[in-house]
Amino acid sequence: MNLKETLSYALDSLLNLGMDDAEGMINESEKKELNIESGKISLLRTTFSNSLRLEAIKDKKQSTISINKLDKDSIDIALKKLVLNVESSQTDDSNDISEKQNPEIFKKGTLSPDLNLMYNRVEDFNAFVKDKYKKVLLEAVTLDHNSSKSHILNTNGVDFEVNKGMYGFSSMFTSKDGKDTSSFNYTGVEKLDLNQSLDKYGHVSELLRQSEEQVKSSPINSKFVGEIIVTPHCLSEFISFIDYSISDNALISGTSIYKDKVDEKIASETFTLSSNPVHEKIDSGYHITSDTYKSKNQSIIKNGVLQTHLLSLYGANKTGGSRVPNQGGNYMISGSTSSLDNMIKNIKKGILLCRFSGGSPSDSGDFSGVAKNSYYIENGQIKFPIIETMISGNIAQMFLNIKNISHETVDFGDSILPWISFDGITVS
Repeated sequence: MNLKETLSYALDSLLNLGMDDAEGMINESEKKELNIESGKISLLRTTFSNSLRLEAIKDKKQSTISINKLDKDSIDIALKKLVLNVESSQTDDSNDISEKQNPEIFKKGTLSPDLNLMYNRVEDFNAFVKDKYKKVLLEAVTLDHNSSKSHILNTNGVDFEVNKGMYGFSSMFTSKDGKDTSSFNYTGVEKLDLNQSLDKYGHVSELLRQSEEQVKSSPINSKFVGEIIVTPHCLSEFISFIDYSISDNALISGTSIYKDKVDEKIASETFTLSSNPVHEKIDSGYHITSDTYKSKNQSIIKNGVLQTHLLSLYGANKTGGSRVPNQGGNYMISGSTSSLDNMIKNIKKGILLCRFSGGSPSDSGDFSGVAKNSYYIENGQIKFPIIETMISGNIAQMFLNIKNISHETVDFGDSILPWISFDGITVS
């Protein structure tokens, strides 16, 4: 049986075993990978994987199961286990599967990589770093190509196919000068092609330059409340608080501070945030949501006003809200107000926050953690790299206290983000 026939067999079998509804996704993927470890290129390796995920519902009882063996015997064993799991689960009237939609085949990228180009890009990047950044140690660099073929079906007649091929580049590095070393840093992108040299992706050249500077870092001598400029590499950690707070878990539990805030201001009027999984500028998005609907781009915050919650079918049934064919991520931000240079010049006392290490924020948005690979700003100038400096504040309040958004952005493939400055952050 081919992939679709295998999935159809599993769903038909679940109906024959007494299930009311069933849904599933079957995937076949291949990864080709090149690595740099300790400055040397390792050989190309190829890995293959298969997966099958099934969901079944009976009398509003629901369960799921995932396996990575697609032979009939393995599937039959999994089906019996899934049925037992459904029968022993709790009744929940919100359990459901998506209704029938028009069948569609989605294609993005190429399923066959250019292996010669991959090797040349890695070799050139290794030589580039060794030539230009003498203090940098490339701890781990990966360039891979992931191709996948997926089928998504359910017993209501949903029939989607997704074929996707994507290059992924990531680099982790430190710098050393005698006995002095920097904190490690990293960046990564996902791209449809490799039409640029790797040093042009993910702002990696600037991070390498900063890494060399950061072998000599200094503490900030006094505690203050001031402004921070959050870089694109760090920004998604703060946006994810909003994303989580307007999604299923926080809204169902009632812990979200934004549960009653649709059509109300939750950020500066200069700030507009959208989740764009199928935008032409986003290389790595998603065609189908986790609740099996065709994905759509979604405005989340417009001119500071919350436009919607991001409820799945289950979340909408549970809360009485509206389902949205978007599950967040793939961020794009508009509302730029300044160049990065001018943002820095306008700060009396603050930090350029390049990497953040901290625990999850509280439900209200309170957070604290360590600013890493970051810089002290005073009277409009970057003064020096800082060492192990604590910052704290409230993320919800941060977005209300946006000072500037940069014209410049970094394209990570799965998001395109600017630099944003926020006021009212405690630095200690």
